[in-house]
Amino acid sequence: MAGTDAISHHAALDARMARAAKGIRLLSYASWPASERDMFLAAYARGQAQLPAYDYPKRDFSAARREFDAIIAAADPEHPLGQYLLESARDWDLAAQLLECLGSPKVAELSQSLFGGPDRVLPGGATTREAANHFISVADEMDRELLAPSEQVEISATALVLQLQARLDDFFDGRVITVERDPDLIAKAAAGATRIRVRTGAAFSDYDLQQLLQHEAFVHSLTALNGQQQTVLPSLALSSPRTTATQEGLAVFAEQITGSIDIERMKRVSLRIEAVAMAQEGADFMAVFRYFLDAGQTEVESFTSAQRVFRGVPTSGGYAFTKDTVYLRGLIGVHTFFRWALKNGKLRLCRMLFAGKMTLADVQRFAPLFGEGGLAEPRWLPEWVARANGLAGALAFSLFANRIRLDQVMAMDSVTDI
Repeated sequence: MAGTDAISHHAALDARMARAAKGIRLLSYASWPASERDMFLAAYARGQAQLPAYDYPKRDFSAARREFDAIIAAADPEHPLGQYLLESARDWDLAAQLLECLGSPKVAELSQSLFGGPDRVLPGGATTREAANHFISVADEMDRELLAPSEQVEISATALVLQLQARLDDFFDGRVITVERDPDLIAKAAAGATRIRVRTGAAFSDYDLQQLLQHEAFVHSLTALNGQQQTVLPSLALSSPRTTATQEGLAVFAEQITGSIDIERMKRVSLRIEAVAMAQEGADFMAVFRYFLDAGQTEVESFTSAQRVFRGVPTSGGYAFTKDTVYLRGLIGVHTFFRWALKNGKLRLCRMLFAGKMTLADVQRFAPLFGEGGLAEPRWLPEWVARANGLAGALAFSLFANRIRLDQVMAMDSVTDI
């Protein structure tokens, strides 16, 4: 198949895939309504808490799954777009299967297939769980007296919405993304292409504000908006389970490189990974809820964190929804990719990651297709990516610093000439 014909063929397949996938709202359908939280916490306050047992609505995605099978059969595995379609359609099919069996042990198996788990090995040999426990340990050793006064001031949801909206309107020079409060949201925040919701009544810190801006707005929303500009691959606007690790890794990397992340944020991410491992090993919802309480989270946040671990699976223990394990794995993968891109003179690929929601492998396969090949370059970029010199400077230092073996450096209390 000739180049232009191949692009047209796969563009038509991708349009079909995007239509079939639009109804597969994995996180929305697997999550619980706010009423479950309110009932649990009211019973907990009375000393009568029981394991949540949310009754998920039955869903049928058989028509979408047939479409995914047809797309897999028609895609060319030797073409970059065909590879993308094959891998994406397979994962969309797994996500559809997961939603059809919500509340059953099968969800844990499908979740593991989609997102991996806490025992996944990272570059360097450590497991995701081991990395998580490293950050938990560091956070626990930090002296809270080191916190600046500004880090301890709470921001209300109303104030956060106003501040975040003003920053976004300034960035886009107009109203492109709307920020609003949502009383039914269990998570503290959630982002779509043109809307960011924050939980009514939640308290935020200045770090939370910066994290929402860099993580939710300038990665999740921006990649969706840029994906909407794609005529060849409209599915790049969708939050595919296949791209979750890269998306979350890129979002946390954005927090890190802009100085928007704090050790407490790393601890929250890491606690969820340990909690997933605990649930897989048999801990039930109550044990995981108390684990978050003991780690210093409020009752509301502890419920929210535990709910993330038990989305779609039985709450009696032995099963977990493993999506939260991708954050650290994704961060390390993206960080490694950015360093590789600098070393090999391919920083342009880092910019192209924002052209839609894709994996690190996708952006390398798509490199020849940007521009004349039919894929549009990103319309919007966060400042830290747009300023290539600053990004290169940070990565160049990281490349060199990672060559230093700390176990070969003399004790810091005797270092005077480093």
